[in-house]
Amino acid sequence: MSLLLETVGFFLATIGWGMLAVTLFNSYWRVSTVSGNVITTSTIFENLWQSCATDSTGVYNCWEFQSLLELPGYLQASRALMISALVLGFLGILCGMLGLQCTKVAEENPNVKAKMAVVAGCLFVLAGICGMVTLSWYASNITRDFFNPLFVGTKYEIGPALYLGWSASLLVIIGGGCLFSSCKTHSSLQDTGYPFPYKTPKGATSAPATSPPRPRIDSNASSVGKYGKNAYV
Repeated sequence: MSLLLETVGFFLATIGWGMLAVTLFNSYWRVSTVSGNVITTSTIFENLWQSCATDSTGVYNCWEFQSLLELPGYLQASRALMISALVLGFLGILCGMLGLQCTKVAEENPNVKAKMAVVAGCLFVLAGICGMVTLSWYASNITRDFFNPLFVGTKYEIGPALYLGWSASLLVIIGGGCLFSSCKTHSSLQDTGYPFPYKTPKGATSAPATSPPRPRIDSNASSVGKYGKNAYV
């Protein structure tokens, strides 16, 4: 059971990490549509790196954010957290590949493999938390500006990339938790040696029963009892 849970957790975390990488470079973190006639209708969408605009005629323009210091503080922190999530997830994949029971690395030392799997689970959980914090913080800024009547800039809505990122972060956290719990189960089985506690059957003794000592019979007494005194006359 621990091997199955460990394998499922590793693959869930790896899939979630790949989805986080797709989320980072997805352009639709926030979307705004400016309605007008057929020509002036345009859609503006942004992510952490660039802003793009397209209209109904198919004209597509993108421009990258030039200065890092001119960006809002939450945008700079979001970049750092997402990159940290990807780095932690990558390290978790490496440690997980070494710590899985189905791999041949350090096969003769199961304690090292269990520790590597625990480290991989912790790294995956941290990566998922970093991704979840980033996406939730970014979404809270979108909703704050959207419902602020005094905000004079462009009002955006939550883009599909955030929903993809939330799902990815959840998968990474669940996968890391499965890895961590499977290693606890594996270590408990290793300590006992059996999945269930062993009980001695009733009536069984630790040492085999020995027969009582036979009394010593003197050779002279036995011969006297067997033959009468007249036999020697």
